[in-house]
Amino acid sequence: METWKQYIDKHQQRFLNELVELLKVPSISSKSENKPDMQHCAVLIEKEFKAAGADTVTIYQTNGHPIVYAEKLVDKNKPTVLVYGHYDVQPADPLNLWDSPPFEPIIKDGKIYARGSADDKGQFFMHIKALETMLQTNSMPCNMKFIIEGEEEVGSPNLASFVESNKELLACDVVLVSDTAMISLETPSIDVGVRGLSYIEVEVTGPNRDLHSGVYGGAVANPATILAKLIAACHDENNHITIPGFYDDVVEISKEERSEMAKAPFDETAYKKELGIDAVWGEKGYSTIERTGIRPTLEVNGIWSGYTGEGAKTVLPSKAYAKISARLVPNQSPEKITKALIHYFENSAPAGVKVKATEHHGGEPYLTPIDSIEYLAAAKAMQSVLGKEPVPVRGGGSIPICAIFDKTLHKKIVFLGFGLDNDNLHSPNEKFNLANFYKGIETIPYFCQYFTELYKAKH
Repeated sequence: METWKQYIDKHQQRFLNELVELLKVPSISSKSENKPDMQHCAVLIEKEFKAAGADTVTIYQTNGHPIVYAEKLVDKNKPTVLVYGHYDVQPADPLNLWDSPPFEPIIKDGKIYARGSADDKGQFFMHIKALETMLQTNSMPCNMKFIIEGEEEVGSPNLASFVESNKELLACDVVLVSDTAMISLETPSIDVGVRGLSYIEVEVTGPNRDLHSGVYGGAVANPATILAKLIAACHDENNHITIPGFYDDVVEISKEERSEMAKAPFDETAYKKELGIDAVWGEKGYSTIERTGIRPTLEVNGIWSGYTGEGAKTVLPSKAYAKISARLVPNQSPEKITKALIHYFENSAPAGVKVKATEHHGGEPYLTPIDSIEYLAAAKAMQSVLGKEPVPVRGGGSIPICAIFDKTLHKKIVFLGFGLDNDNLHSPNEKFNLANFYKGIETIPYFCQYFTELYKAKH
């Protein structure tokens, strides 16, 4: 409806100013010193929902960080859309690589730079502004509920119990998530799936203290060297993962689906240039898009040992550590893969060192059928605003809540993301294009309208 766009255009600057205030809060869920900031952020979101016109807004305390719930119920005979988002963000380290302070948002070249701008504050904030837009134009086509959590970046440890205990409160007809990316506004796309996650930490212990590398080197196993060998052995010469049983449950994608995926535009030269690399890398026999969407992966997220300060200190370290994650595809079990990873690291080390591997968190993969009314409503909404039918793609990231909502609420999840792959998620200089922000706000009401129409036709 033209009135939606008119309202959004009229209030663009205010919407942006309000987003800036949200982005100023360092809501880092993984750091205990930021716990007051998490509470502050939840209160700020509560305020925004009330200003937008929500009937009910409640902050629920958990064993971790708060969950903000809001709702606007207009007609019990109309379907209900449950929107999920998260207000917690990744740590901003390394700070020296940011061009501007991560929690002092700046606008430059039509983009807003700040930690959390695209992941996920800017994207869930689109829904608050879309709610306001529909209410202020008297055109809300369905009921809406919102659950905005503060622990997504640490694996959502308290969300499952909250959802299980509040099934009636969260009862809905579809779960709408904007925590994913699109190819571009010119080539719109919708993620039809996200990968699962298995995340472990490995600790290798050798001697009972750091040793002089000249006196003991060559006679005592070096934990850093052993850890490096264990990690290197996780891939073969074709970059195929060697962990026993890792591929047992992987469902091979058909030639037809791979052919459809290949239709998505991809410029490998531009991809390499943007990342500053000379060549792509990955499992032999698969394209870059396939490697980041339909294939499982194993990556080192962090590795440290010994002396890393300025200058030289010749030590043979007592310990070495690594954080390692696996991205999983449909039919792979995070629990099974985690056990396989732990077993590999703890049982493959030579005598002279001890290895302890522990689980951090994980999540199930998820797929949205492209013939479902949920996906069709999202595709039609995006086409109405952007003028092109979106391409269905597989997302490479993981959203742990998908399996929780699927198993507990028994409703399909649809992804309506307006971020871009180059938004520097989890990296320095995270940004969100303002054009994407505003187009997202404009698209959400269309989704609500089209989903309501398709839902009524089906029922």
